[in-house]
Amino acid sequence: MRTSVNRILAPLAVLAVAASITSCGGSDEPSSSSTVTVWMYPVIGDQLAGDAYWSQVEKDFEAANSGTDLKIEQQPWAERDQKLATAFSGGKGPDVVVLNPDQIPQYVANGSLSPVDKVIDPAKSNFLPGALNALTVDGKIYAAPIYHTVTTTIYNKKLLDKAGITTPPQTWDEIKAAAPKLKAAGVATLDYSASPSATMNLNFYPLLWQAGGSVFSEDGKKATFNEAPGVEALTFLTSLYNDGAIPKGALTNANLVADAPLGKQQVAMGFANTLADAKTVETTWGAGNVVIGLPLKNKKQVGFGLPGGLGVNAASKNVAGAEKFLSFMIDPKQVVSLGTASGFLSPRTDAKVPAKDAEAAKFADALQYAFPGQPNQAARQVNALLAVELQAALTGKKTPQQALDDAAKQANDLLSRQR
Repeated sequence: MRTSVNRILAPLAVLAVAASITSCGGSDEPSSSSTVTVWMYPVIGDQLAGDAYWSQVEKDFEAANSGTDLKIEQQPWAERDQKLATAFSGGKGPDVVVLNPDQIPQYVANGSLSPVDKVIDPAKSNFLPGALNALTVDGKIYAAPIYHTVTTTIYNKKLLDKAGITTPPQTWDEIKAAAPKLKAAGVATLDYSASPSATMNLNFYPLLWQAGGSVFSEDGKKATFNEAPGVEALTFLTSLYNDGAIPKGALTNANLVADAPLGKQQVAMGFANTLADAKTVETTWGAGNVVIGLPLKNKKQVGFGLPGGLGVNAASKNVAGAEKFLSFMIDPKQVVSLGTASGFLSPRTDAKVPAKDAEAAKFADALQYAFPGQPNQAARQVNALLAVELQAALTGKKTPQQALDDAAKQANDLLSRQR
């Protein structure tokens, strides 16, 4: 048994602030037939708590599986994709690795992952359908969900009160109606992150989904964000930005909270925030001023949230042992244990993670509206292409339709080369 630890503060699933530390000295070689090596990432934010948790998992798993040596090697989030891709391309890497939905298609396409339906099938009806769908490619499941993240809306009650707004805006129309009142009170309405380094899952995509749109066509071969729902979403954003309802700092805001307009109480609400964000602003706003709502609603009510799953390396020398570890980790008792330690939610309907407080309970209520997006090999490249064009629209260099059309053309060129 060996747990080697390196840490970087992770985003919530996605999702908090990342910071670089020394690289891990873990093994790049697939395990022997008696060993299962796992690349774990800091899903438990507190390093000491994470060390203790995974050390206990090693002991418990080995006690239940005599003769198996479990090695959980904690890796940093920084440069995760590069290191994993390098290991996979050389037929090396861990037996088991934590994956997000957007990573899976590329590793399936190059043959790096084995399906895990055998592990999931006995309990398939007990998982959130969205969690399994997000980890599925061509009808096969490639990662076993062990936790689920969610984002939702948070409001600054003090700023709403200052503007005479007693009911927090919950729809696009209500946001538009609240904007002039908040402007008169000297604050912006909606937080937004338009930096090229920001992820679309925490800025534009939730609005696109709320408008009834999608990033890609169902077959994943065409960009569809430039259709009517996308134009509606970007027009909504640009109108608010031009009217001062979105802070001018949005152009450089990169999904951060503490030192951004939302954290500094310059804007009344954020629409794609994590529980960690709520805890962060609580220290400056005051606990009584943090109001947590459900995801915003337009044509649809939806927010971003995704499962984290354990995938099996196709080059593993111990697939049977790897599958046993997956079965161990998706057991209801273990899912609740991990959720309690990490603060994340459960991907299972029969294993609820107890809420630590009222704020956590509110985020749990939002899980029913969580959507992980559409897995696609080009997802991250499209994010970068679209970010540039959204900035062009916000700054008035292009109309919403022009910006989205230009981004879609580039995205379609990229998608055509991957067929």
